[in-house]
Amino acid sequence: MADSFNFELVSPERLLLSEKVTEVVIPATEGEMTVMANHAPTMTTVKPGVVTVKTADGKTERFAVFGGFADILPTGCTLLAESAVHVDELDRTALEKRIEAVRAELDGAGDEKKTRAEQFIAELTKLGEIVIPA
Repeated sequence: MADSFNFELVSPERLLLSEKVTEVVIPATEGEMTVMANHAPTMTTVKPGVVTVKTADGKTERFAVFGGFADILPTGCTLLAESAVHVDELDRTALEKRIEAVRAELDGAGDEKKTRAEQFIAELTKLGEIVIPA
């Protein structure tokens, strides 16, 4: 059996998960990464995507995150999300509202901000394709 470690997923609204897990897959900005017990200390930014958690009792949980940071230590991992929900709570209407809010910010934005916003929209669109059935 794989070693377990402490994992917490926290958003400004609430603590979504705090328990012993064997594996967490994080949508890090530089690419998807799998965290397991005794992982090297790392801090990474998180882009919009799905966090997949395998709990110590063998269950799998999935959460949609909308950016944030992950602090990884050999004994645990804490993901501080800008916003997060269980994938079962995410619906197309809520996701479309997020995309429209970002598009509204594009008006009058400088090139750098426009590029980041367009990337964020692409990531949100991909997230919707992954977790919301057509």
